[in-house]
Amino acid sequence: MTSTPVTKPKLREKAQLMSASEIERTLVRLAHEIIEKNDGIRDLVLIGIKRRGVPIAQRLAKIIQRIEGTPLPNGVLDIQFYRDDLSTVGEKPVFQKGELGCEVEDKNVVLCDDVLYTGRTTRAALDALVDHGRPRRVQLLALIDRGHRELPIEAGFVGRTVQTTRNEIIEVKLQETDGMEKVLLVEKES
Repeated sequence: MTSTPVTKPKLREKAQLMSASEIERTLVRLAHEIIEKNDGIRDLVLIGIKRRGVPIAQRLAKIIQRIEGTPLPNGVLDIQFYRDDLSTVGEKPVFQKGELGCEVEDKNVVLCDDVLYTGRTTRAALDALVDHGRPRRVQLLALIDRGHRELPIEAGFVGRTVQTTRNEIIEVKLQETDGMEKVLLVEKES
């Protein structure tokens, strides 16, 4: 049986939406909002959704520690086996619960992600999170909210809202994962 190679669509950069300094300023603002909306950091935990949500959560934890003078627990959530878009053909993947890196039982959790689009990543993250314990409250943070929801999910903390078409893609580039720092609006070429 031969497989047809999958070709990625060509992407054309339309605009740079955020520079490194704009990302940093946005994270500082979001850190202050998190502290304010949670009446401080008592029982607060930041969880980054793999992949780019992880450095966002880690950076926010450092900023909040500078502001509050107390370390803030943060962890990593791998949602790979919770996604509803996994192939239904063949055997089910073997799932082993990964470690979060912190406790979530009875905590106020802020789930951090880079882009909020359809809501499916967030739904998978909620399923994965409750396998680690029952948080008191879960809030969602997205660096970019681009709309086009397929599920009734809304972020309580948003860095920037960007209206996009379905042909456009938001690319968040972070130093930790991509070796560069910027947010781009790109478009699929026909």
